[in-house]
Amino acid sequence: MKPKVFIHTNHKQIIGALVSAHSMRRNSRHPDAFDVELIEHRTYKDFFDRYEGREYLRDGVMRPWYNDDLQSFTPLRFAPPQLMGYRGRAVVVDPDVFAVGDVYQLLSRDMEGKAIWCCMRGKGPRAHPASSVMLLDCAKLTHWNWQEDFDRLFRKEREYKTWMNLGYENPQTIGILEPEWNHFDTLTEKTMLIHNTRRRTQPWKTGLPVDFVPSENNPYSPFAWLMYVRRKLFGTYGLLGHYKPHPDKRQEELFFGLLRECVENGTVSEELLREAMRNNWVRHDAFEVMERVRPLPRAA
Repeated sequence: MKPKVFIHTNHKQIIGALVSAHSMRRNSRHPDAFDVELIEHRTYKDFFDRYEGREYLRDGVMRPWYNDDLQSFTPLRFAPPQLMGYRGRAVVVDPDVFAVGDVYQLLSRDMEGKAIWCCMRGKGPRAHPASSVMLLDCAKLTHWNWQEDFDRLFRKEREYKTWMNLGYENPQTIGILEPEWNHFDTLTEKTMLIHNTRRRTQPWKTGLPVDFVPSENNPYSPFAWLMYVRRKLFGTYGLLGHYKPHPDKRQEELFFGLLRECVENGTVSEELLREAMRNNWVRHDAFEVMERVRPLPRAA
């Protein structure tokens, strides 16, 4: 069985997911040694529809589940072991993660008996494993059943952030990757996978209305409480403003260079891209930005 890269996504981030898939193949010296597959929210529409508007525990407060949220795909990051029949290796990434280096180096590394390898996010006592990029030994994750675990959120048996941060896993089964395998809005000569994780500055969304709920998980932060009050008074996305330009122009150029290649090779059709623009999933000047970015160098 070939190892596989899984990219989980929903309708709002489908363009990013397709660009991510292209980058994984493009920048690997061994593109035929692994498969790439999208896990799409729409594939499980009937399942997710059962939970629309139901409340679950997140950030210490109860909030409703919305399938139209920017990140409604996140439960799917725990699906690869089932999809692989609990066999073989998989890498799973968010749809805003793009390969700069060779992902096969990650797929083929020594896992040292661990079930999961991932980077850490944060510092000090609030540091936690980042499940947005994971290398998985699927045979060691037979206890993962993403649909059952998702349902547990609504039975108040689990908390969303704890699940996402791998808080229900035995720490001894988790290995820690070098940060360049999930470089959070950082692009250096060491970067292997870049993650445009700051949603407000994702390069393909500049100027669009914000359509995600900010974190409310710090009880000591006035900002978190302000976001909680804002959501209660003005609705899910009320007063959130618009997406901002990414502070690193190179990261915008990287994304749109990859997107231009996708349009040229048919991975992303012009029709699909224009539909995403009409729906405010991709900035309205995407074609103009693609025209002005320089072609990307080929991977070494």
